[in-house]
Amino acid sequence: MDSRNDEEAPFLLVTGSEDGKVRTGKSYTRDVHILSLSFLLIFLAFGAAQNLETTINKDLGTISLGILYVSFMFCSMVASLVVRLMGSKNALLLGTTGYWLFVAANLKPSWITMVPASLYLGFAASIIWVGQGTYLTSIARSHAKENHVHEGSIIGVFNGEFWAIFACHQLFGNLLTLTLLKDGKEGSTSGTTLLLLVFLLIMTFGTILMFFIRKIEGEDGKEPVGSSMGLVDSLLSLPRMIITPLLDVRMLLIVPLLAYSGLQQAFVWAEFTKEIVTPAIGVSGVGGAMAVYGALNAVCSITAGRFTSGLSSIIFIVSGGVVAQASVFLWLLLGYRTTSGVLGTVYPLIMAAILGIGDGILNTQISALLALLFKHDTEGAFAQVKVWQSASIAIVFFLSPYISLQAMVIVMLVMVCVSLLSFLVLTLKVESVFSRNE
Repeated sequence: MDSRNDEEAPFLLVTGSEDGKVRTGKSYTRDVHILSLSFLLIFLAFGAAQNLETTINKDLGTISLGILYVSFMFCSMVASLVVRLMGSKNALLLGTTGYWLFVAANLKPSWITMVPASLYLGFAASIIWVGQGTYLTSIARSHAKENHVHEGSIIGVFNGEFWAIFACHQLFGNLLTLTLLKDGKEGSTSGTTLLLLVFLLIMTFGTILMFFIRKIEGEDGKEPVGSSMGLVDSLLSLPRMIITPLLDVRMLLIVPLLAYSGLQQAFVWAEFTKEIVTPAIGVSGVGGAMAVYGALNAVCSITAGRFTSGLSSIIFIVSGGVVAQASVFLWLLLGYRTTSGVLGTVYPLIMAAILGIGDGILNTQISALLALLFKHDTEGAFAQVKVWQSASIAIVFFLSPYISLQAMVIVMLVMVCVSLLSFLVLTLKVESVFSRNE
C-alpha cells in the first residue's frame, strides 16, 4: 500500500509544475462547504415545519408524520441500491424534492395533499441520507489520495464540518419561526402562509446549491459496470443485510436504545411542542423552545464527541444523557403544571434544553458505539439505526391522537428503564473483551 502511494505521488503532486515546486493535489473542501450549507438550508426549513406539524395541522399533521416515517423505514431497506444505480449526486438532488413538496403541501393541508407528500418524502429522505454518506466518504477519500494525507483524518474532518453545520438547523429554523409566526385571538395563528413561503424559498436555494457539488467519478456508491451482482441479486441481498446484524446478541441489546432514541425525538416533535410548549407560551413560542432545543443539541453533539475515547466513556455519557431526559419525564408525570408569568415561559425552555442535551448525546454516542462494536459490519449496523428509529417515531405519531400525555410519558419512562438495563447488560458483556483488545 505504501509503495503504491509512493509511485503515485509524483503524478498527483508535481504534474504541471515547471519550476520544480511541489503542488498540492485537487482539493474537495469546496464540495464539503456546499454540501453542508445546502443541507442546513433544506433542513432548517423542514425541521421547523415538522416541529409545527402537530400543532397547526392537529391529527392530520400527526398521521402525516407517522406515514412519513413508516415510508422512511421501508425505503431505507432499498435506498442503498437506488443510490448505487443513480450515483450519489443524483440521489442528493432527487432527495431534496421530497422535502420541498412536503412543505409545499402544508400550504393546502388535506388528506389528498399530505398523505402522498409524506409517502414520497419517506423515499426521498432515505436516498438523500444514503447519498450524503456515500458522497461525503467518496470526496474525503479522493481528497486524501490526491493530497497524500491520512484518509481517516480527512474523513473525520469532513464529517465534523458537515455535522457541526447541520446541527444548527434547529436553531436557525426555529428562530425564523419565532420571528414570523404570531399568535392570534382564540388560539389562532397568523403568518403561517408567509412562513411556509419563506421556507420554500430557502429550500429552493439549498437545492440550487446542491447542483454545484462536483460529481465524483468512480464513487463508492456506484455499482461498477459488469459487476457480477445484478439487480435481482442486489434486491435479494437486502433482507440479509438487515437481518444478519440481529443475529448478534450485542445488536439485540442495543436495539432498545436505538428505539428509545427515535421515541424521544418523536416525543419532542409530537407531544412536547403540542402539549407543553403551546399551552404555556403559544404556537409562536414553539420556535423559541425548539431553538433552545437545537442550540443545546448542537453544543452537546460536539462536546460529547470530543469526550468520547472508548467504551467506558460511552457508558458514562449515554447514562448521563438518558437519566437527564428521564428527569424531564418524571417532572411531567409528577409535578409539572402550566403556570402564568415568567416561570410559565421558563419551565418549557428548561425542559427543551434538557431534552436537547439528551438527544445530542444519543446521536453521537450511538454512532461511536456501533463503530466500536461492529467494525466488520459497519454498514449493516448503521442500517439498523434508521430502521428502528423510523419505526419507533412512526409508532409515536400514530398513537399520539389516541393516548394522553400522561400515558405517553409513562411509555417513555418504561423505555428509559428498558434501554438503560439492556445497555448496562451489553457493557458487562463486552467491556472486558473490548479492554483486552485495546
